[in-house]
Amino acid sequence: MPSTQVHRTQTLVLGSGLAGLYFALQVADRRSVTILTKHQRESSNTRWAQGGISAVFDPEDSVEAHVHDTLEVGAGLCREDFVRYAVELGPKLVSGLARDFGVQFDRVGNEDGAPFVLGREGGHSQRRVVHHRDMTGAEIERALVEAVERHPNITILEHHDAIDLLSFRKVDGTTGCFGCYALDIVHDRVVAFVAPVTVLATGGAGKVYRYTSNPHVATGDGIAMAYRLGAEVGNLEFMQFHPTILFHPDAKSFLISEALRGEGGILRTDEGADLMKDRHPMGSLAPRDVVAREIDAELKRSGKPCVFLDMTHLDPDFIVDRFPAIHARCMTLGIDMRRTPIPVVPAAHYTCGGVVVDHQGRTSVPGLMAIGEVAMSGMHGACRLASNSLLEAVVLAYGAAQTCDEFGREPPPQV
Repeated sequence: MPSTQVHRTQTLVLGSGLAGLYFALQVADRRSVTILTKHQRESSNTRWAQGGISAVFDPEDSVEAHVHDTLEVGAGLCREDFVRYAVELGPKLVSGLARDFGVQFDRVGNEDGAPFVLGREGGHSQRRVVHHRDMTGAEIERALVEAVERHPNITILEHHDAIDLLSFRKVDGTTGCFGCYALDIVHDRVVAFVAPVTVLATGGAGKVYRYTSNPHVATGDGIAMAYRLGAEVGNLEFMQFHPTILFHPDAKSFLISEALRGEGGILRTDEGADLMKDRHPMGSLAPRDVVAREIDAELKRSGKPCVFLDMTHLDPDFIVDRFPAIHARCMTLGIDMRRTPIPVVPAAHYTCGGVVVDHQGRTSVPGLMAIGEVAMSGMHGACRLASNSLLEAVVLAYGAAQTCDEFGREPPPQV
């Protein structure tokens, strides 16, 4: 029986979404980086993020307002210190995505350095969602993948499915991590990847639900591997349901962005009544958990299969220009949202809990870090504020990049 092939690297990253790619780019000038992804490099929840990334840029907005909105939606279960840390860093890191990596966020005018166009989504008291039309995640993924492919110190290995983390016993009796076993799907063999620092950027667990907005890769692997190794996990009971997933037999859980409601879309019952009127002060822009529960209650009361998101009162040209991808997808299914309300239902969307980390993505296991949706930083509490997911991902990746050198550049000598 052949021995297991072993690859050595100074930094092992599991996952190729915003968190994993951004982290790799931040450390690659000083460390070799190997990125494993279970499918193709573009396959991640980041790619499917339509709405945008939240940050304070409007002069009428403030850090305090963003912090307040996050804590309010999180039902008082957020870690306020991390929320404030992330919100304060947000404008710097979002600007850096555009400046350093060429992410084409929508701007007011075509001049370099023009202000960002800011959207608004559920739970936000101000416009603070930086976006690229309704394809923000795909644009961020495009820019970062291109930057990673240009960097000589980063290797991406596609079709490598992480199986379990490698561990060693320290002299004080605690467990450390020094890499992982992974299945090389193309060659049907198990390979060991050895590194002094392993970074989980594997995303959430939405695909454990039958009805979800998540792609097939979101199966909670990172959380499970960390738990088996003994890492602390938390808040796994808080799975966020998005209120508006396209209801159609051929739609395959296509997300209808909250940004549509931010631009004036109204949720309506089958009879045409305003669903959220008198049910929450923010109406159709109420936080996701509130709206999802109200839709669920309405469906159970009425016996109808869905409710409707009405955009027909808005300017048709604006709808097509602002939401080209959603408009095009709906049209393929015979739904012209300029003239017909969109049928929608709630579905599992985001894992608010995960592997417990500090501000810099350190877990309770030496040598193991976690960033992005796999992590529980305390940013989201019981429910995530819209477009805070990409913010948390880039903030944790930034922090992890500042501190990962403390784990050294070589595996433990006893390995």
